[in-house]
Amino acid sequence: MAEAQLSGAQLSGAALDIDGWVCPVPLRDSPTIVMGHGGGGAMSAELIEHLFLPAFGPAADTALGDSAVLQVGRSRLAFSTDSYVVKPMFFPGGSIGDLAINGTVNDLAMSGARPLVLSTAFILEEGTALADIGRVAEAMGRAASAAGVRLVTGDTKVVDAGSGDGVFVNTAGIGVVPEGIDIRPGRAGPGDVVIISGDIGVHGVAVMSCREGLEFGTPVRSDTAPLHRLVADMLGTGADVHVLRDPTRGGVAASLNEIATAAGVGVELVERDMPIPQEVRDACGLLGLDPLYVANEGKLVAFVAREDADLVLAAMRRHELGAGAVVIGTCVPDHPGMVVTRTGLGGTRVVDLPIGEQLPRIC
Repeated sequence: MAEAQLSGAQLSGAALDIDGWVCPVPLRDSPTIVMGHGGGGAMSAELIEHLFLPAFGPAADTALGDSAVLQVGRSRLAFSTDSYVVKPMFFPGGSIGDLAINGTVNDLAMSGARPLVLSTAFILEEGTALADIGRVAEAMGRAASAAGVRLVTGDTKVVDAGSGDGVFVNTAGIGVVPEGIDIRPGRAGPGDVVIISGDIGVHGVAVMSCREGLEFGTPVRSDTAPLHRLVADMLGTGADVHVLRDPTRGGVAASLNEIATAAGVGVELVERDMPIPQEVRDACGLLGLDPLYVANEGKLVAFVAREDADLVLAAMRRHELGAGAVVIGTCVPDHPGMVVTRTGLGGTRVVDLPIGEQLPRIC
């Protein structure tokens, strides 16, 4: 078993800011923006529902998902945009640069699209080293080339020193959805099998360990990766894939709750089937975190018709990024809109939508 340990600075209490990792519940009533509003949980949903959608009025598409599928002539295009504010900019296994490219590629892939082109926009803080900005840009170029996408337009802005945090990145992307593909949260139905492509919680723990100077015996590296080729292999089987989601902010718990709510179904997980690496268990146990709520950047969750589950699993396991794919649960007609997990002791517990985010600024 990997031994969890803190560095000397953390043992002395000099740099460990545990209070900053969770947005307290009372702040849901705050008249100002708090960190929890950006966590992908209940506070984010409330901000969209009660502020953005009413303000946008009839101009808004009420779905406002991670990506939108648009009919343009005879083509169906997927469109997505995302912003990245991860701290620190560089972490084990990646940086804000490749994270931005892979994140938007994956948002497009979760609608079944083949990503084509991306935009890049930068908000740079005055005083940031040009060498660091160069490293970020080079990482973006390598990630785009590896994913087979083109960077076709962009923008750059600079803010006063103290008004930013080095580099913030926005990427938007366009992809083509193949004919006959219909992947969206509302298609989840009773009997569907829930599959995850591999170990969970890795990215969040990698960023947090780097940011806070923690050591957990075994080095933890981010799982950031482009998933569109894995998705193409899954769809190439001809299986009926109902829903795909990359469980980033809010982790697996947030993604499954959003799907359960959108489809009006229940989700039942099996705790012992969760692929949680020992180093992630150690880190979460030490810090009082739940791995189901920790962000991932190179994993996907799939809801697949039961009769096609074995076919999809086999295709996923043949791909490098799906080699660890396992079934973690099923979709049920009971307790619609709720996610529960069967524990190792035979009981059940509710896996709620998180309020804010356990570990802010990790994507």
